[in-house]
Amino acid sequence: MPPKFSTRHDPLPATNGARLLQGRLRPGPVRPRTLIAARWIALVGQAAAVVGAWAVGARFPLAPVALVMAAAVAMNLLLGTRVQRTDDRHALAQLGFDTLQTGALLTLTGGIGNPFALFVLSPLTIGATVLPLRHILVLAATTAAMLVVMTGAGVPLTFLPGPLPPEVALYVGRVLELFIGGAFFALCVWRVSSDLRATADALAATQMGLAREQRLQHLGGVVAAAAHEMGTPLATIKLIAGELADEFADRPEIAEDLAELRRSVDRCRDILRSMGSAGKDDLLLHSAPLADVLDEAAAPHRQRGARIGMELGAAGALVIRRDAGLIHALRNLIQNAVDFASANVEVHASHEHGRIVVEIRDDGPGYPPHLLGRLGEPYLSTRKAGSSSGPYEGMGLGLFIARTLLERSGGTVAFFNGDGAVARVTWPDAAIMADDRAALGPNPAIAD
Repeated sequence: MPPKFSTRHDPLPATNGARLLQGRLRPGPVRPRTLIAARWIALVGQAAAVVGAWAVGARFPLAPVALVMAAAVAMNLLLGTRVQRTDDRHALAQLGFDTLQTGALLTLTGGIGNPFALFVLSPLTIGATVLPLRHILVLAATTAAMLVVMTGAGVPLTFLPGPLPPEVALYVGRVLELFIGGAFFALCVWRVSSDLRATADALAATQMGLAREQRLQHLGGVVAAAAHEMGTPLATIKLIAGELADEFADRPEIAEDLAELRRSVDRCRDILRSMGSAGKDDLLLHSAPLADVLDEAAAPHRQRGARIGMELGAAGALVIRRDAGLIHALRNLIQNAVDFASANVEVHASHEHGRIVVEIRDDGPGYPPHLLGRLGEPYLSTRKAGSSSGPYEGMGLGLFIARTLLERSGGTVAFFNGDGAVARVTWPDAAIMADDRAALGPNPAIAD
């Protein structure tokens, strides 16, 4: 039974997704582990500075300083186990926390007079490379507020009598500030730039693949229209050939030619029918039931070894927005499940509380637990195939492409382990639902 596609002219699926992405759901280009790594580096530097300053005789409230540093350690441990993707809002929150933590630490250790006061600017430097302007302004205001606090409420450093005069200790600290600060800022900017380059390269590969799929869909629509238009003249040719065969039944040489003509017409009809079936990917088909979209995404992988089962329930009848990017993303998730499944892949769908949830599960070895937080990053390919005798080879772009496209459609993606690997996609109804009862748009015009 052919898929029940709607051919009305809906807005493209990216409309609502793009609107959501302009707000809180838009993924940021910086990876969570980059911010976490920068915070660990900063904490090591803070601890070294505290120990070094105490060793040369500097005195400051040690317990509050340790508490401020412990807060950053707790933040890193928490984010290391929970955060899988950083959007602009979460990146701003983390960098804002770093500004407050660094500012508080400097306030307790001399304020603006601390030789390492420059480091209060490091979160703003990182944020300026990855955040939108409005978030940069918020971070800049937070930094300015901390500079005021450091200037007005800084706890002066005191020094015990010793072989190293305070003036010399502060001078050495300022020299070290320049060396360490330069290395720290360069390392952080390089790390963030590496993320940006990897993301840009992966997105370029994604765009190339989608452009090819879009061209194929345009071609499929043209082919379907041509197959439909050519059906009538071919039927006429076959009818006339049949009448001529009856009229010249007593002339075998002509009857054989007419029989060959009818066979050729039948062959043309079969070819056009096949081409018309391929043309069902026409870009004008903007909405379809969820069951048909998932079936279309799974179709290329049904004969690759693993059994693909679907448990969709009532959610399968929901009419959703359909486009090449959405199908390509779901196809990538199903392909990944098939690649690593031992025998079975299950696709589940549900609809409750105003959300559509699709889960794709395989019975393979699952994701490496220590890499769960990095799944969806470009060029990450670490799993070993469950259905193949050799190691799995790939660029590691499949999950990145799928995640990027699904987030652009307004959804969120989570990866975790159950009995095998599980990929869960969740959309708010407003992001993906389509109204197939709206008035049809004008029929496409076919040039003569």
